[in-house]
This record gives sequence, C-alpha cells and structure tokens, in this order.
Amino acid sequence: MIQTVSTMPFNDQKPGTSGLRKKVRIFEQPHYAENFIQSVFDSLDGFAGETLVLGGDGRFLNREVIQIALKMAAANGFGRVLVGQGGILSTPAASHLIRSSGAFGGLVLSASHNPGGPDEDFGIKYNVSNGGPAPEKVTDAIHARTLSIDSYRIFEADDVDIDTIGVSQLGDMSVEVIDPVADYADLMESLFDFTAIRAMIAGGFTLAFDSMSAVTGPYAVEIFERRLGAPAGTVMNATPLPDFGHHHPDPNLVHAKDLYDRMMAPDAPDFGAASDGDGDRNLIIGRHCYVTPSDSLAVLAANAHCAPGYAIGLKGIARSMPTSGAADRVAEKLGIPLYETPTGWKFFGNLLDAGMATICGEESAGTGSDHVREKDGIWAVLLWLNILAARRQSVAQIMAEHWATYGRNYYARHDYEAIAKDRADALMAALRDRLEGLPGTVNSGGTVSSADDFAYTDLTDQSVSRNQGVRILFDDGSRVVFRLSGTGTEGATLRVYIERYVGPDGDLGLSTGEALAPLIAAAQEVADIASYTGMDQPSVIT
Repeated sequence: MIQTVSTMPFNDQKPGTSGLRKKVRIFEQPHYAENFIQSVFDSLDGFAGETLVLGGDGRFLNREVIQIALKMAAANGFGRVLVGQGGILSTPAASHLIRSSGAFGGLVLSASHNPGGPDEDFGIKYNVSNGGPAPEKVTDAIHARTLSIDSYRIFEADDVDIDTIGVSQLGDMSVEVIDPVADYADLMESLFDFTAIRAMIAGGFTLAFDSMSAVTGPYAVEIFERRLGAPAGTVMNATPLPDFGHHHPDPNLVHAKDLYDRMMAPDAPDFGAASDGDGDRNLIIGRHCYVTPSDSLAVLAANAHCAPGYAIGLKGIARSMPTSGAADRVAEKLGIPLYETPTGWKFFGNLLDAGMATICGEESAGTGSDHVREKDGIWAVLLWLNILAARRQSVAQIMAEHWATYGRNYYARHDYEAIAKDRADALMAALRDRLEGLPGTVNSGGTVSSADDFAYTDLTDQSVSRNQGVRILFDDGSRVVFRLSGTGTEGATLRVYIERYVGPDGDLGLSTGEALAPLIAAAQEVADIASYTGMDQPSVIT
C-alpha cells in the first residue's frame, strides 16, 4: 500500500560537491532522509518502470536508509532496484553497475572519507545514467524542491531481506539483491594484466592494502588475495564496520599513519596502498617512498600504456584546478590535451562522456578513468601494480626517473577544519577584494604575477562555474590556492594548496616542507589565516 505522508521542508538540504552530507543525528530526524529522497525523485522525469541502483559504504544508518529508499522507489514508480548484498556497494562499483545495467540512475549512501558512527557522518548522493554524480542543473533542481516539498510517497511493507542474493517483490517493483563485488572485479581483470601482476607477486613482490574497515575490504580480498594470489592478510582492516572501527577512513598520512609507518620501516613491503570509506580515493606508498596524489596522477598517465586497457594511449588528461601541474607536463610530452576543471568529479564526467579525456585526477587522492564515471581507489592501485610489473622497478626508482624527466612539483595541502562558517566566508571575501591589487606585489613567496578567482566554462555544454578558488601565481611558476571545501559536515574547511615547480636540472631531493616554506609564509601573509581562523597551524597537512 502506498502512503502519502505530509511533511515540512528543511532549509539545510543543499547538496554539496558530492551529495548531501550531514551528521547522523540530523539524518535521524523524522522525515529528513525521506524529504531528500523524494526531492531527488521529484526532480527527475521518465523513470517509471526503470531501474535504480542502490547501495552504500556500510556506515552507521546505511541499512536503515536503504529500506526507506527501497520503499520510496516502489511508491514512486521505479520498476526494479538493484541493491548490493547487505547494502554494500562501493562508489566506483555503483557507477559501473549503473552503466552496465542500463539503470536510470542510482542512490549512493555515503559520506565518503568522513568518519562513521552514531555521532559522525552520513550522506546521500544521486548518480545519473552515465554512472557519474548528478550535474549542477540536477542538484540545483533537487535543492529547490527540498525548499518547497510538502509530502513524500512511501510503500507500507515489511523490510526487504537485503542479505540474501535473489529477487523479491515490493509492490509492483522487483528488488534484486546482487553480489556487490563480482562484476566490478571482472571489470578490473579486463583492464589490467592480472597474469603479469600475479607472476610478480608469486616471485616475491610484497604488498599491503589497508581498507580502513570500510567498503573496499571485500573488493580488495577478492582481487588482491584471491585473483592475484597475495597471501591472506595482505588486506588489512578488511571487514566493513558501521563506525569504520573508529578509524577516520581518509587515506592520508594522518589517518593511515599505521600503513605509513609500516612502509617506512626497514622491513617494509615493496608496495603499500589504502582506500577510503566508499572506495573512491587512494593512498600510494612505495617502500620508503610516499607518492603524492598529484604525482600519482602524473605517473599513472605517463605509464598507462603498460596496462592492456590503455595500450592504445590516452585521449586526454583532466585534473582539478587545485591539483598540481605535474600532469600538465606529461600531457605536453604525450601531445594530448590537458583539461583544468573545478573540483568535483561531475566536471570530469562530461569530458569522459565526450571522449575528450581518458584519465582524470584530483589532489584529494581521487584518480580514475573512462571505465566508470567516479574516481576509483582500487583501479589506481591496480594500475600502479601493472606498471610495477611491466617496468620491473621499485616505486622509488619510478618516481626518481619521472622527476628526472619532467621535473618535480613540490606540493602540499593545508586543511583548516571546523572553522566558523562566517569567519571562513569573511576570509575568502577579503581575499577576493584584494585580487586586483596583488599582481606586482612582493611577499615571502616572491613577486605575484597574477591573481584571480577561478572560473570554468564547460567545453561540452558551455555551462559556467564561478568562484571555484582564489589563485595567487608567482613569477617563478609557484602558486598558492585558497578554497572552501564542499565535503565537510560541520563548520567550514579552508584548504590551502601550495605548489613550487623545480625543473629536471634543479634540486629534486628537497623535503616538501623545506621546498614550500617561503610559500607557506606567503599564504599566511596574503590571507591572514591565523586571524580569521584562530588557528596557528593547519588541522591536517597532506
């Protein structure tokens, strides 16, 4: 039986960079999740009888919201829902499933790399039929509907068994519970030389993968241990837990410190990697050699031809504006286009759909290709393993040769977290007011050559995105970028991106802190960060 339930709008349901993310206690309010899901459905046309993909990263509240979404999909006229067994579906696997099944779209329940638990974070994201995040015109429509919604529709029924693979009915809609891993693992095996990687591992190559008690555990065990033959236990923290085992499932040097320490030890494995809460980010560390996300993108692009899925070469490379220019130099040498976009994978999706780019990446540890329309942590790890198997060199050797060829982009991101939103907005407003007068001025970083607020015109649909981050560029090619993050759930996060390029003949062996010290001081001078945030040091440096 379909019920129509009266409701009132919430004024805080504007989707961010990747859907709606809030604290669990906010999502637990009566009608809160229902309002947002109904607003998604009300913003779409033509889905009667169509297929919806549904799954999440297993975090706290995942199973409860899946039941709500199933019953609302039935009440709103979907013909079929594909749901991952146990409610589990990584973000890249969801993207692949949407594409391979011809689904109308999908609901991905995740707050990505944010922590999980009853006092932590939850999220809902809608992905469109290409498998990628909804574009701004869709998220704008969803937000507008959240502000006027007065009712939602839900099917009155017992909860669906989502733990047993098979098909059941919810009214006129079929619910198909599927193996969340198999199709994705098959896709990976079609792109990479599993025979070569398996031989490398059998020959003594050692690796460690930290799933951070998050969604990639089952995927990593199937791929690295079962299909590639790595010893049992290679995948650490392999069981997805509602609170991620009290981990903060962000694969950076702060939250994956145990893996970092292991990789820096005298008896370190040859290769270490990690992924995040929903499986779309990655961390790459060779023995005694950390690889920044920006450098990883560049190395993967330069060596993608080593993998069968990319043997014919790349159509283009795309990176987000805050990501370092390391990939630009690879694109130039390969003679292919380099696209600089705002932060957010949806901007890459248009380029991928148009056949203009093959590999994309963001400095926030997200890398992927045209195999799906999301960033993909395990994909990045497998491409690294394929390159290592083909080149028969260590990660450190590959990085040294890369810098000797292209030069080195010393790079860091400083995050100032949980700032009062009015203070963060005031800092950015003051920066924007100063832009016109900055060129020609001198500070600790040198002489400012230009300063702007990044705007992007999409090459595929001519849509314009403004106010995407303030850029301060210096005469020597260095830069500092200031941007407010769209992925947090509490207060505001100021991200400061600091970059200095040194050519192949320069000093390629500096520590990152030493190389960037003058620019770090310049960032403080230009933006007066301490005064606005009340913080003398960033919360996290990556």
